[in-house]
Amino acid sequence: MDPNLSVLDRFLAEEGHDGYLIDADSEDADQYYLSGFDAPDPFVTLYDGEVRLLFGRSLEYGRATRESRGETVERYVDYDYGAYVDEYGKAEAPFYVLAAFLDAYDVSSVAVPPRFPLATADGLRERGVEVTPDHDETVTTVRATKTETELDYVRTAQRANEAAMAAAEELIAGTEIRDGQLYHDGEVLTSEAVKGTIEMTLLERGCALDETIVACGADAADPHERGSGPLSAHEPIIVDIFPRDKSTKYHADMTRTFVRGTPDDQVRAWYERTREAKAAALDTVQAGVTGEAVHDAACDVYEAAGLPTLRSDEAAETGFIHSTGHGVGLDVHELPGVRPGSGELEPGHVITIEPGLYDPAVGGVRIEDIVVVTADGYENLTEYPVELVV
Repeated sequence: MDPNLSVLDRFLAEEGHDGYLIDADSEDADQYYLSGFDAPDPFVTLYDGEVRLLFGRSLEYGRATRESRGETVERYVDYDYGAYVDEYGKAEAPFYVLAAFLDAYDVSSVAVPPRFPLATADGLRERGVEVTPDHDETVTTVRATKTETELDYVRTAQRANEAAMAAAEELIAGTEIRDGQLYHDGEVLTSEAVKGTIEMTLLERGCALDETIVACGADAADPHERGSGPLSAHEPIIVDIFPRDKSTKYHADMTRTFVRGTPDDQVRAWYERTREAKAAALDTVQAGVTGEAVHDAACDVYEAAGLPTLRSDEAAETGFIHSTGHGVGLDVHELPGVRPGSGELEPGHVITIEPGLYDPAVGGVRIEDIVVVTADGYENLTEYPVELVV
C-alpha cells in the first residue's frame, strides 16, 4: 500500500521545510506508515518528496531494501560513522551522521512529530539543522483517511474481533448461576478466564492484543478499567475488544455489554438510552459533519433523559463521562476525534461510536460499533448483534 502524501507535500511547501523527519521504531504508527517498514529498533525516516531510510546498524539493511517503501536505504557506516566515533565518541557520533545524511539531500530544515526525541533534535540544532515541531501532526492526519486497502485491513481485524466477542458471549451465556455468581465447569467464571478465551480466539485468526476489557460491577463504572476477578450474575459485564492484526498492524474495536441473569430496571433503562444514543450519533455521521456534532447527538439523548454528561457538567463523575468515539487504524486511538472541539469528518475516516453510562452504584453500560465515514453517511463495519441478556 502506497499512501497519498500530497497533504504532507503541501505542508512542507507551505511551512518552508525541506523535509519531514521521524526517529522511532515501527511501533510508532507514523514511522511505520511513512517508511512501510517493520523494525523493533529505532531508525530514521526522512521524507523530502521521497522516502529515505537511515539505520544505525546493518542488521535491517537487506530486509529494508526489499520490504520498505524507501527510495534510498542507508546505514551509519555509509556516512563515516567510525570516524565520528573516534573523534567525538559514541554519544555524539549519531548526530554527526544524521546531519551528514540530511546534508546529502540538501535538507537543512525539518519538521518533526511533537514527540520527536529531544536528544536528536538538540544534536541536529547544534549542527545547524533547523528542527520545528509539527504540532498539527500532519502524518497522523494523513493516516486518518484510509485507502480501500486499509479499509480491508480493518474489516479483516473486525471479523476476528467478532469471533472473539462471540466466544466471550458463548462462555458467559453457558454459565450456571449460583448465589449470584457465574460458574463454568464447576468453577467461578472470572474476568481473566474470559480474556483468555478472547485472546486464544484472536491468535487463531492472526490477531493479538496487549489488553482487553472484561469488567463487571463497580469495575465497569470506570470506562478504562480492565476488570479482574469473579463475574457476577444479574450485573452488566462490559466486554471491550480492540485487537491488532499481526500481519497488517491495523486495529479493530468493539464493545458489547452482557448480563447473565436478570438485569434490574435501571440497567435496562440505561441500556435502552445507550442504544438510542448510539443510533442518534450514527444518524449524524457523514462527511462534512464535525466530530463534535456527532458527540452532541449522543449527549442530547442522555440529557433529555435527565442523565448527566460532561457536556452538561464538566465535573460529572457519573453518567456519560467520555467522548463518543475516536479514530481507529494503525493506532487503536487516533484521529479523527468524535468529541468536543473535533473537526469535520471526511470520507475514509474510520471511527468508533461508543456511548456509555457509568456509576459505581450500578456498574457500567457501553455499546460500540466501528464505522467508515462516506460522502452521505457511513458504512458500519460491525456485524455483531446488540443484545443485553445472554
